[in-house]
Amino acid sequence: MLKEVIDYLDLAPGKTIIDATMGTGGHSSTIAEKILPGGKLIGIDRDEESLAVSRQRLLQYGQGCVYVHGNFMDIDTILNDAGVQKVDGVVFDLGISTFQLSDPQRGFSFQSEGPLDMRLDRSSYISAYDLVNNLNEQEISTLLWNFGQERWHNRIARFLVQEREKHPIATTLQLANIVLRSVPARYRHHHYRIHPATRTFQAVRIAVNREIETLEFAIDKAIEVLGKGGKICVISFHSLEDRVVKHHFRRAAQEDLINIITAKPQTPRHSEVEENPACRSSKLRVAERK
Repeated sequence: MLKEVIDYLDLAPGKTIIDATMGTGGHSSTIAEKILPGGKLIGIDRDEESLAVSRQRLLQYGQGCVYVHGNFMDIDTILNDAGVQKVDGVVFDLGISTFQLSDPQRGFSFQSEGPLDMRLDRSSYISAYDLVNNLNEQEISTLLWNFGQERWHNRIARFLVQEREKHPIATTLQLANIVLRSVPARYRHHHYRIHPATRTFQAVRIAVNREIETLEFAIDKAIEVLGKGGKICVISFHSLEDRVVKHHFRRAAQEDLINIITAKPQTPRHSEVEENPACRSSKLRVAERK
């Protein structure tokens, strides 16, 4: 929903914008084009490899772009270090990028064999392997329900624990196959809309990267650093994220800090979904600082 985000931000030369999930620079390149010269783009990402792609992509903008390898929940500290007090806009695009999904070595996808990793920041300590092989059955079950709303969370947890007693669960396809065997036969077939392992992979990834927890901090801090009239735009991809954004916006509005611009979240246009099916579940919420 790049077009909508750009419209809401009301960009002009001289503005300071934070792209809190810079990734490979999709949003950033359009933002930089509209705010430079004279403006500043601060791009944050936990994934150093994605940031490296952005650096190359935005090379022409030179000093106008600042690249920060870090966690967006530290947005206040990052701004402080950059010598910036207030900004005109903050963008969060919470999806996992195609760049990350398509690299089997990152372990985000069950489409190909790869190590069970799923860390957005490769310098962090805990990987998917650690959680899947060390949490007890109840902890795995709770994780799958809380972060994936997985209907078969108890069965999957039981199968995982039984399987790892024989040998560690080390790869993406091992995990996907165990999930497949643990769900009732009638739910394994391809005519169901999503692969049976989708929710498990989502839940484990969210837990590994503490995504919900960091988002809770980040939304409040982002609202804090916005100057008067500054916009915060958040694109989420599942109901857990959207709920966090909705609640934090609502609370900030009650505290008279923001006006909520999108009474209901915006969803992508039909033409955009046709062009990029991965965006079909995305929701955009926007608020303006008072």
